[in-house]
Amino acid sequence: MADIICVIGNKGGTGKTTLSHMLCQGLGLLGQRSACVLTDTSREPLAPNGRRYVTADARTPESLTKVVDKLRTMDGWLGVIDGGGNRPEVDRRLYALADIVLLPFRESHEDIRTVIADLERFPRAYALPSQWPTNPWAREAADRSVGQWMSAYRHRILRPVNGLSSTKLLLQREVPDQLPTQLSNACRAIARQMLDVLEIEYRDTKDPEEDVMSEDADMEAAGHLPHYATGLSR
Repeated sequence: MADIICVIGNKGGTGKTTLSHMLCQGLGLLGQRSACVLTDTSREPLAPNGRRYVTADARTPESLTKVVDKLRTMDGWLGVIDGGGNRPEVDRRLYALADIVLLPFRESHEDIRTVIADLERFPRAYALPSQWPTNPWAREAADRSVGQWMSAYRHRILRPVNGLSSTKLLLQREVPDQLPTQLSNACRAIARQMLDVLEIEYRDTKDPEEDVMSEDADMEAAGHLPHYATGLSR
């Protein structure tokens, strides 16, 4: 049956929807079948055209139950549920049904304080640095804040996802036929992390034109924080 990945967190604006679509796109690039499930009532469903995954509308409790029940019958699939922000009751429900829980957070001290509270509330969840700075000085400051404030949770912090302006392409109603290489590599990087956590084997269906400097791009997209969690397993 399908594995369920829920992207939740009490604070809004941390990139939950963007990460959900990036993860599904990356899973498709790695040969995995996935569905991006919308639960945020403030957003409209997106068409599956041009995506390497399907989309599902589950903005009511009844539809969410139906979608999850359907996914659980689909062998080899992964469901990625976008939980939205500031909905603690929804977060608790999604946490209860998830195989993996992600808590995105940005580099602000407010985000860090909030994600620490969520890590305490959801002991099986992983924190995921989101829209992380690419400027060396800003990144060093962000990494330092995480190291200072979140050292007790370092085994539950995944590698950062860099801030990319091109991620907005995945949130369009229909995505372009060709996405930027940097975006594709960033999507792959987050998907690899999740598949490693879930201990799922995968193959990379990289397009030929994306081979150029792909290793360097992957390193940049994945980020490099040596004190963060690596080699995770359930």
